[in-house]
Amino acid sequence: MKVVYPICCGVDVHKTFLVATLITTQGIVPSYKKKRFSTFNNSILAFKQWLIDNNCFDVCMESTGKYYVPIYNLLEDSIRVTVANPKWVATVKGNKDDVKDSKWIGDLFRLGLVPGSFIPSKDVRILREYTRYRFKLVSCKSSEKNRFQNAFTVCNVALDAVVSDMFGKSASSITDYLVNADSFDPEHCISLLHPSLKKKADEVIESIEGFQMTGEQKESASSADICNLWSNSLPTWIKP
Repeated sequence: MKVVYPICCGVDVHKTFLVATLITTQGIVPSYKKKRFSTFNNSILAFKQWLIDNNCFDVCMESTGKYYVPIYNLLEDSIRVTVANPKWVATVKGNKDDVKDSKWIGDLFRLGLVPGSFIPSKDVRILREYTRYRFKLVSCKSSEKNRFQNAFTVCNVALDAVVSDMFGKSASSITDYLVNADSFDPEHCISLLHPSLKKKADEVIESIEGFQMTGEQKESASSADICNLWSNSLPTWIKP
């Protein structure tokens, strides 16, 4: 088969170390250099310099979890790194070890048999991390809202049957009052209603009267704003 990369390197990546096999093709039989490095930054930079010293600017490694990311981050400015799906570089089960794995990856890559995965630019990767984190917080916020509403339902508060939004201005004022007050005062509760909700004052009071809420339940209900605090900690440039 035609040799696509005369000088290349196959890398087997682990959590604490990597094993590199540098392959140089001159003639029919390729020559191999094997070396092991730590995944600490200084060692990765030493690996990078080792590649440059050997005139190797094409590297292939499999995408093992997130372990390949620190290596990719430090190599991408000078080395052409191909990140491969593990299924394209899988070895035969049984007689295998780290050195053989890196050699196998290098041999496949040398012949152009390893398709690379798409890795976006660093700016896009950073943006993707933030947007995924924001999605996680939004999902958490939705779950917390449901829990908050259920916390009042099990305490015999049917306010959600009267108001359209349990997190609107009037409903939030009432729920804060119920959580913090020692007793229920209907007149004070009515005073908390927004003018547009005054016409439903009797229904609001009827949905609350007779509620039962222990100290532990009040504490649980009062913690519902935590996801808002998390989302407010995100950079403004990724907020809608």
